[in-house]
Amino acid sequence: MALRDDPSLPEPSGPARCGTAPPLDPADRGRLLSGAHHDPHALLGAHPVPDGIVFRALRPFARSVSVVVDGERRELASEGDGLFAGVLPLDAIPAYTLLVAYAEEEQEVHDPYRFLPALGETDLHLIREGRHEQLWTALGAEPMTHQGVTGTRFTVWAPNAQGVRVAGEFTFWDGKAFPMRSLGSSGVWELFLPGIGEGTRYKFEITSRYGGRFLKADPMARRTEVPPDTASIVTSSWYEWGDREWMAARGDVPVHEAPFSVYEVHLPSWRPGLTYRQLADVLPSYVKELGFTHVELMPVAQHPFSGSWGYQVTGFYAPMARLGTPDDFRYLIDALHRAGIGVIMDWVPAHFPKDDWALARFDGDPLYEPGDDRRAEHPDWGTYEFDYGRTEVRNFLVANAVYWCEEFHIDGLRVDAVASMLYLDYSRDSGQWAPNAFGGREDLAAMAFLQEMNATVYRRAPGVVTIAEESTAWGGVTRPTDTGGLGFGLKWNMGWMHDSLGYISHEPVHRKYHHNEMTFSMMYAYSENYVLPISHDEVVHGKQALVSKMPGDWWQQRANHRAYLGFMWAHPGKQLLFMGQEFAQGAEWSEAHGPDWWLLDPAYSAEPDHRGVRDLVRDLNTVYRRTPALWQRDTDPGGFRWVIGDAAEDNVFAFLRYDAEGNPLLAISNFSPVVRHDYRLGVPDDVPAWYEALNTDAARYGGSDLTFPDPVKPEDGALRLTLPPLATVWLVPQPG
Repeated sequence: MALRDDPSLPEPSGPARCGTAPPLDPADRGRLLSGAHHDPHALLGAHPVPDGIVFRALRPFARSVSVVVDGERRELASEGDGLFAGVLPLDAIPAYTLLVAYAEEEQEVHDPYRFLPALGETDLHLIREGRHEQLWTALGAEPMTHQGVTGTRFTVWAPNAQGVRVAGEFTFWDGKAFPMRSLGSSGVWELFLPGIGEGTRYKFEITSRYGGRFLKADPMARRTEVPPDTASIVTSSWYEWGDREWMAARGDVPVHEAPFSVYEVHLPSWRPGLTYRQLADVLPSYVKELGFTHVELMPVAQHPFSGSWGYQVTGFYAPMARLGTPDDFRYLIDALHRAGIGVIMDWVPAHFPKDDWALARFDGDPLYEPGDDRRAEHPDWGTYEFDYGRTEVRNFLVANAVYWCEEFHIDGLRVDAVASMLYLDYSRDSGQWAPNAFGGREDLAAMAFLQEMNATVYRRAPGVVTIAEESTAWGGVTRPTDTGGLGFGLKWNMGWMHDSLGYISHEPVHRKYHHNEMTFSMMYAYSENYVLPISHDEVVHGKQALVSKMPGDWWQQRANHRAYLGFMWAHPGKQLLFMGQEFAQGAEWSEAHGPDWWLLDPAYSAEPDHRGVRDLVRDLNTVYRRTPALWQRDTDPGGFRWVIGDAAEDNVFAFLRYDAEGNPLLAISNFSPVVRHDYRLGVPDDVPAWYEALNTDAARYGGSDLTFPDPVKPEDGALRLTLPPLATVWLVPQPG
């Protein structure tokens, strides 16, 4: 904050003393010094008095403070406890600076208490109404020029606090010198600190209404320290985006009518040790080579435990610091966009951890969490739930969703744990919850929040998709909000995931008793707009990696794995696959070391076991993207027809997919380890010949190579095929 080198400041002359200042009211003085005063600007700074202008500064640990006016220096008298004051015989408040002398140095600084509020009435009105859709521009730490002086505006919402002060490395984490002022009924506290710029570490020192004093990280911090350090960091973005083409075109086709194939990534462990910028050199090319349309990033918002998956967020507006700065994260997203890959991020508005330096009881009282203990505690995760009924909390979350889309060009938000938000009795026993106003178990405030979030994001960020991880039969998750739905674009199909994994994990001899687990999904496939997820949740905590769920020897496990992926890519709905499963990693995922990339090394095995599965995923995506029948009518029942859905004894499934022009694709899955000869499949009469578009049994994938190199022609309205074992085959009409 030193301004000694500022050429706009006049060189001060020798010291002279000011007149004696009238003493502060003892009550005001006590509240100011204890950090419990709502309006320190009324006591500090320059103010008219009968004898002229009184100057008062609070500078703990200073040996002297002088006021400098027109190059003339006048020393203020010490009033004790770091207060210095004096009167100059002036008619009006002049332009002035303070010269603050410490034990070994002197600093000439602008006085923070001579500035008007740096937050406007429009911002405050929108905050009070809970309608500030760019809340991050009003709250937090904002570097700016205010009244001709550069510095940083600090603002924080803490309506229950007696007082709030700014503490940082520039105060040795002691907040005494910089109390903030309350901006009335908004609950917002504000202080402009001249000379404070980017890179400065800070926190808010809050005095609760009970007299307790504690340091809190900024809820709106856009950059944080690397854990275990917890301070917030002043930041601005200087990044110049290069993805204009991508952003302009991403909303051209509705997502449910477009190819959408997602590679789920945990950034810290995908290639352990790489930063955002280093990941930008390798992740886009890898994903593009495999043909995925999107990546989904497990939570990137700042979380306190670096070894975790990221679902306990403390910095909702800050990308995790361990991989780089916010602009470094922008660089990664930009690189993915320039490679033609969309970016979805996991967003966690369902709960937050209880760390005492973060959101929990932020101003000494429940603030972001409900005051009712029955609703505040999340019973499964030892965390707090958000108070969705409070306008400012809802605004905090809605603006956060918009923030990631607007500031970081995120293309989609996958909303975590939606079911835990929607039900008041989620994981709660009788007596641990209270019904809503209508006597039901639905959380009406959470519903309203999700509707507002979705409507706001879709209005402000064209082309963005929101995706619900919702595990119940709640109706209308992907129905528009104006018809009573929650307004999501897509929903994870947890039923399909559970049933199909259950089926595929059985020995083939037993699968006939579970045949309906593979067909039941078509009973509700068009009730919502679905994503078929094989996510990180399915390959941890003893659930085994996807290939290890499969029965049989190693060859059969890989064949099952390949056949299952072929079935999944052909089934109505978009698809998501977690990293490592694209090359049949046998071990469960560990966030400590990530995928077992060494399995792809030819030195490990000359056989195409793992590399063959990866090649299959690449080809699945390639054929998928060029075949509209597989994605264009995902939400249209007319785009699907069973050919064989009841062959339980054979473990065979066959169905047709149609694009908007009526062009078909025939998908056949044989989940039996035996070859089925002369298998009859009824097909449309208007297709004279079919050719193989993909066969998971091909030798290059590690299969037995029972393929269809020549066109297959129907006889009497049916195809007679030899079905390869544990394989999925895609057939399409012969070109021309």
